[in-house]
Formats: sequence, C-alpha cells, structure tokens
Amino acid sequence: IQGLGPDGKAQVSVEYQNGKPHRIAAVVVSCQHDADKDMNELRREVTRYVIVPALRDLYPDHKTEAFINPSGRFVLGGFEADTGLTGRKLMADTYGGLAPHGGGALSGKDGSKVDRSGAYMARYIAKNIVAAGLAERCTVSLAYAIGRAEPVAVDIDAHQTGKYPEAVLAQAVRAVFNLTPAGMISALGLDRPIFAQFCNYGHFTHQDAPWEQTDRAAALVDAVGGDRSNG
Repeated sequence: IQGLGPDGKAQVSVEYQNGKPHRIAAVVVSCQHDADKDMNELRREVTRYVIVPALRDLYPDHKTEAFINPSGRFVLGGFEADTGLTGRKLMADTYGGLAPHGGGALSGKDGSKVDRSGAYMARYIAKNIVAAGLAERCTVSLAYAIGRAEPVAVDIDAHQTGKYPEAVLAQAVRAVFNLTPAGMISALGLDRPIFAQFCNYGHFTHQDAPWEQTDRAAALVDAVGGDRSNG
C-alpha cells in the first residue's frame, strides 16, 4: 500500500463458542499515512490487502463491524507523536497478568482515554458482579475503537463460577453501566483531583477508590432478573 507510515495498530474482537473462535465481531485498523493520501483509497486498500488476507481462516460476516482509521487522518506518528511517561510502568499499574491490560499505562493518561477509565470501569464492574453473588470470580474485558464512544466488545469471564451464562451477565453490564468515556468519567469521578492517594502500590484495592465500591450490585441483580436474597 503506497503512502503508509510505520506507525499503527490493529484489533480484532472475536466471539467464542465452547472455547473455540466462532465469529469476528469487530475489526479496528489505525495506520499512519502520508498527508496527501486519500482516505477512501486507504480504507479500500487496507480492506483488500490487510483485513481480507489476515482473516481468511475466520471470515467476517454481514454483522462484523470494520473501523479503518475511524478518527480520520493519522499523519503524525512514531516517537514524535507519542512521547512521555505513558507505557513505562504497566506492571505497577495493573499487577501484571492478574489484571491484563491493552498496552497503555494508566498513570500517563486522563479519564478521556479508555486505557485509564476503561481499566477502572472493568474493575468496578467485576467487583459489583462478585458482590451481587452473580459469580465468585470475574474478569471483565472492554474493547474500544478510536473515535467511537460505545465499546465494540464487552466480555465477562466468570471462570466457571457464574450463576448465569456470561452472555447474560454481559447484557446486564451494558444495561446497568454507561460504558462511554463520558459515562465512565461521570460514574467514577475521574474529572476530580483524586489520584494522588491511589497512585502508589497499584491502582486497585484502595478501599476508598470509586472503582472499588459495590454500589451497583443490586442493580445488576435486577438486570438479570435475580433474587437479591440469594446474592
């Protein structure tokens, strides 16, 4: 593809059935390009030469969403456009593999970036699912496309401890929580100067942090149509 730069990223959201890949839910490709590159031509070429060959073993269907440079032009890339401390302390931020993360450091970003707000919200959701008695263990995964407010994927892994199917839990989460960046900022107060007290020893398990509260447990029970007395 002519006119491409060296910077870029890709994401493929896959739906599984019985532990095996079933379908492609969404594809996101963001690639740096020359300033005079035509965006429509870029999207056609990326589809033909990147997406189609890469997904030949599990081909997208008519419901698959594809986002190619969804935020528009991406001319400036590399170190010049992405310097600073972001990305330098991921393990301290997320406790390593126990809280897997997409790649951006929490501490280097504000709440408008889902690297930070999405991680906090996933923790908040997981704690409320467990507090509601809907699962004994829970990992929540949120996936976003650049330039789109709603997540392209909400995945709940109850580690075989769930009281309801994970698809039902995911629907309840979407019903109870506003998962847009603005919604997460509002729900967790991420536009307030609260972070100094939470930035040491990892971002999670601080008792007073907004994302450690379990005030949405009852709403989750209601969303799945459950009995609160069993939670």
